[in-house]
Amino acid sequence: MASLKELRGRITSVKSTRKITSAMKMVAASKLRRAQARAEAARPYAEAMQRMLAALARNVIGREGAPPLLAGTGQDQVHLLVPVTSDRGLAGGFNANLGRATRNLARRLEGEGKTVKILPVGRKGADYLAREFSGQVIDRVPGSGGKDVAFSAAHALGERIAGMLAKGEFDVCTLLYNRFNNVMSQTPTELQLIPLSLPSNDNERGDDLGENRGGATYEFEPDEETILARLLPRNLQVQIYWAMLESAAGEQGARMTAMDSATRNAGKAIDRLTLTYNRTRQANITRELIEIISGADAV
Repeated sequence: MASLKELRGRITSVKSTRKITSAMKMVAASKLRRAQARAEAARPYAEAMQRMLAALARNVIGREGAPPLLAGTGQDQVHLLVPVTSDRGLAGGFNANLGRATRNLARRLEGEGKTVKILPVGRKGADYLAREFSGQVIDRVPGSGGKDVAFSAAHALGERIAGMLAKGEFDVCTLLYNRFNNVMSQTPTELQLIPLSLPSNDNERGDDLGENRGGATYEFEPDEETILARLLPRNLQVQIYWAMLESAAGEQGARMTAMDSATRNAGKAIDRLTLTYNRTRQANITRELIEIISGADAV
């Protein structure tokens, strides 16, 4: 049985831990509000740009000389996976869930005979994937480091991916990120960036450029090819930026939930240790009284 001094030390240690986790929970809650607002503000713009480009792409996708960012290389052999994780831990299963989703996708592609390359964003994802795919991780891209996500980071990553495509280093590029649903839920999501993914049925195309909003028709000036050549690089950067914002909001939500759980668990541990301490103290007092009474009787 632990001594009273050891129990007091444990109680003090757990109380200190509870203070830290409680403070981290409040910091995460503060950052979450800002990150969630930015992610929700970016979501309509990114989705609208995706729909607009999909509508444009339908008139160009079958033509010869379609932009590589739209049609890819025409092959499906080399896949580039870009998982977006965080630089910091203590966020529950946030990074591990996305790491598993990336691993499962990579294993499935390899099972189909494809070549997989991985360009992880964020230290945690890079560390997780390097253990199993050290040969496929071509580089590591720093995450936001807990700070607000800057569009310059998405711009640089988008230009790098476009440059790799121009050099023929991959055929298909897929972005993986945690989509923010709420504080308790973040969903690992796949988004094919290259070739541009198009809706597969009419229901999904319902709102493309307002096509079902009054039957309006659109004329593009200049032509579709020129517009796509200018908008496709920007769309690549916008989709990456949106994924980074969603991931940042999900990270703070997951950390807030994890720290709240840790704080409550620390409180329960303190209650158990306090009960053990009181019982041990009472047992020591009882034993001392028995020893005193026994000594007095012997005299």
